[in-house]
Amino acid sequence: MRAWSAPVVPQLPGSGTAPCLWDTPSAGLIEASAERTARLYVCGITPYDATHLGHASSYLAYDTLQRVWLDAGYEVHYAQNVTDVDDPLLERANATGVDWVELAASQVELFRSDMERLSILPPEDYVAVTEVIGPIADAVALLIERGVAYTVDTPDSAAGDDVYFDVRAAADDVWHLGAESGLDEATMAAFFAARGGDPDRAGKRDAFDPLLWRAARDGEPSWESPVGQGRPGWHIECSVIALQHLGSDFTVQGGGSDLVFPHHDLSAGHAAALSGRPLAKVFSHAGMVAYEGTKMSKSLGNLVLVSRLAADGADPSAIRLAILANHYRSDWEWHDEHLVLADRRLGTWRSAFATDAAGGASAVELLQAMRVRLADDLDTPGAIALVDAAAITGVDDADLARSAVDALLGVR
Repeated sequence: MRAWSAPVVPQLPGSGTAPCLWDTPSAGLIEASAERTARLYVCGITPYDATHLGHASSYLAYDTLQRVWLDAGYEVHYAQNVTDVDDPLLERANATGVDWVELAASQVELFRSDMERLSILPPEDYVAVTEVIGPIADAVALLIERGVAYTVDTPDSAAGDDVYFDVRAAADDVWHLGAESGLDEATMAAFFAARGGDPDRAGKRDAFDPLLWRAARDGEPSWESPVGQGRPGWHIECSVIALQHLGSDFTVQGGGSDLVFPHHDLSAGHAAALSGRPLAKVFSHAGMVAYEGTKMSKSLGNLVLVSRLAADGADPSAIRLAILANHYRSDWEWHDEHLVLADRRLGTWRSAFATDAAGGASAVELLQAMRVRLADDLDTPGAIALVDAAAITGVDDADLARSAVDALLGVR
């Protein structure tokens, strides 16, 4: 499917270095490097209420990663999914009386416009789940054939039985339950139950076994497939899309920290069972954004929407700055004052870097210092502090300073 238009990223003199990112499984920094092409997968939206600042913060983190890679001389292959058929979307469509296809299409279009507004680099492969039903069903059939998936009696479906992944049978030297999350089973159990799992489903071999294929029910969308009429489960979609477009062992799997378990752990398990290889080298996670004391989420409705901020006149570069002032891995809370401060900072920068300043700071040294900060786990607050300091004295090459801020921070 169509993504969105790419912003122009200025070319900078010299080059940066491959960044080190915090890797969730190893709980340490790993150099996110590649021979030539850095490959990135970031989990996309379920399109029923896009785009709040929690989304924007996560996608902005991996936009920053792409910019650092490009500055280091890498080519970037970026893939992202759209979960355009899933229970939350169908529930919202039923509650609002809107056709689920129309709801998904409208929200994906809003997401595109928000990403374009925020100058976020688009994926090369932007893939809707409904575009890959066949490959997903084929993957489920292969997992059954390999003995790591099984059917569970499903009396409320006339089309056949649900299919589940056997987490214990799939465990091997490449993957086991908890391998990517690093969590103990008690914590995993709590997250599994709270984040779409069905631990008490009768007929499952293990409480952690996730749904691979949901057999057709009355009133739900479904597709004919080798494993019966139905639709995909959540985790398998990302496994198949990532393997199809990036292959195994790709550079970075990214997403919000609420995806650590079960989504990323089990997606990695499905992919390992299909390919025999690890899904990614680095599993990177962005922090959560709260509002009014609680994590911003669609289910709670405590959302600050990018489109609403823009409609109220917010400068998109100020929105970026307000988000980038927080380290991508930190959990933080949005306050309206964040945008006020970011707008003030943006005005200061634009004034300071309008012309060359005689005796000002070295723009080349500013660029090099920004590169060092961003290579250290995408330290955007540190990079912003450097620009703040340069704005006090001005710089000897305002064009270079503006280009550095645009290329590396996406702020004009």
